[in-house]
Amino acid sequence: MLAGCVQGEPMPVPTQTTSSSPTPSPTPTVKPPLFRPDGSAAANKQFFDYVNKQFNAAHGMADGRSIIDNLVASGFVKGDMEVTYDTTALDIPVDAIVFSVRIKGECLIGQFSAAGYTGLQAPLLGTGRCLVGATR
Repeated sequence: MLAGCVQGEPMPVPTQTTSSSPTPSPTPTVKPPLFRPDGSAAANKQFFDYVNKQFNAAHGMADGRSIIDNLVASGFVKGDMEVTYDTTALDIPVDAIVFSVRIKGECLIGQFSAAGYTGLQAPLLGTGRCLVGATR
């Protein structure tokens, strides 16, 4: 056992009080990036990624035509695009679809796969194209 003596008044025990909850601050509205038709690949990279991430979130591993149609609907020029095939020579679905847009001598390249979307900016190849190999 432990016993002790204390001089003076005992310490008051704190009491719990209720207070009104703080007013939540409004969530800031995030504006989507803008397409810059006369801009460089670097100026449009953020928009390219935004468009593709939104599409991938809604459609997952889509087919190449749908990906390209979405980019056209977003303002990119179809004639400046390349896309890989949806199936292999044995008619097996591919693991990834790669697509690109040429803009002012540079490339915006995207890839849809089971892991999601990945995009990058790259220089134009010596062939004047963005992707290596056969595309459709």
